[in-house]
Amino acid sequence: MGYDAHRFGPGEAVWLCGVRIAHDRTLIGHSDADAGLHALTDALLGAIGEGDIGDHFPPTDPQWKGVDSAVFLSHAVELIRGAAAGSSMST
Repeated sequence: MGYDAHRFGPGEAVWLCGVRIAHDRTLIGHSDADAGLHALTDALLGAIGEGDIGDHFPPTDPQWKGVDSAVFLSHAVELIRGAAAGSSMST
C-alpha cells in the first residue's frame, strides 16, 4: 500500500500518474509532486520491504529537485526485478 499527499499552490498544471493536466494551481513538492506516481512507487517499495520514496530520494537532497517522478518509479521497478532475480519468483 502506498499513499502520497501534496498541497496545492500557484501554478499552471498538475502532474498525475505522468499526465500533465492544465490547471491554474499545481501540487507543491520537491520533485514534480506527482502524487499518483509517488503513491505507486511507495507501494512497490513497501511490497519488497525497501522503505518508502523518502528513504531512496530524500527531499533534502538537491539532486531530486524538480525531477520527473517516473525516475522514482523506474528505480522501484529495478529493485523489484533484482529481488525477483534473487528469489524463486524469477522466470
